[in-house]
Amino acid sequence: MTALAARRATSPSRATRVTGLIAVLTAILGLGLLVSGSSGAFELHLDDLAGSIAHRLGLGGTPIEGAGESVLWNIRFPRLVLTAVVGACLGCAGTLMQGMFGNPLAEPGVIGVSAGAAVGAVGAIAAGFTFAGNWTIPLCAFASGLTTVTVVYLLSRSGRRTEVVTLVLTGVAVNGLAGALIGLFIFFADNAEITEITFWQMGSLAQATWQKVAAVAPLAVIGLLLAPRYARLLDLLALGERPARHLGVDVERLRIALIVVVALLTAAAVAVSGVIGFIGLVVPHLLRMSAGPGHRSLIPLSALGGAAVLVWADLAARTVAAPAEVPLGVLTALVGSPFFFWLLRRTRRSQGGWA
Repeated sequence: MTALAARRATSPSRATRVTGLIAVLTAILGLGLLVSGSSGAFELHLDDLAGSIAHRLGLGGTPIEGAGESVLWNIRFPRLVLTAVVGACLGCAGTLMQGMFGNPLAEPGVIGVSAGAAVGAVGAIAAGFTFAGNWTIPLCAFASGLTTVTVVYLLSRSGRRTEVVTLVLTGVAVNGLAGALIGLFIFFADNAEITEITFWQMGSLAQATWQKVAAVAPLAVIGLLLAPRYARLLDLLALGERPARHLGVDVERLRIALIVVVALLTAAAVAVSGVIGFIGLVVPHLLRMSAGPGHRSLIPLSALGGAAVLVWADLAARTVAAPAEVPLGVLTALVGSPFFFWLLRRTRRSQGGWA
């Protein structure tokens, strides 16, 4: 047997590698949920968590004495569930964006959805809108994010086609305009509104409630279920637009569908969490390095990985400077920025190729 044949015989298959990654990410996510559920200003033991969950499920167990039961079910668990949902949305959206643009440096903010959602939220805060109660800011952020993506697509469309370069440049221009509008809103806002705007822009899940989970979950489920349907088409698109067209792919229709799914996932996440960057950039790229470029496995892996990473990031945000809380978006940017510089240098060395 040759050395090459020996290596092939002893190396794990791709399916085995993907299965192993799913198991590892599931374990990381589960451990993160347990540790985060028991950590914080109000310390809880793991056996308390197990007993409380068993009690709620009617499997025996005992509720936590005192305020612990309320802290766990009304504060900790809604935040954990919302964090996992937001992370899954951002991770999945990042994979779709990188597949659509054929570039590992792409992320959901490229098409303006994050900046557009920020404009809606900041505008609602500065104007003092309260027409939907506590839902006013998330609702405005979601609507503004989807509107921004629609504008970007329409402006970049020419001759019934949309070129990737034009889409990116239009997104950059719209992101710049969104930044100017946010600055204008801040200029006219009072001190209390500026404080709220700043906190929202830095990203946080501190205001998580079961109501927000219920509002975001249907949108997240729709987006996460739709995304794998485009896996095979994304694999064909990776060959290039012209080869993909020869293989029967309607590239323009595919691009529209992907933009809609990305906008749905990202706007839903940003509407309840503020701007949290780099999850959609870092997670898909790391998993592509480990699992390979096939989107059939990469899309669900990125959703699972995004949830796991954001749960641990939120735990760090709550505990690293306790009793204060570091804004989640700031923390992910501090960790994600060095990775982006490394990725940029690595991509330039490989002349823009995939990892």
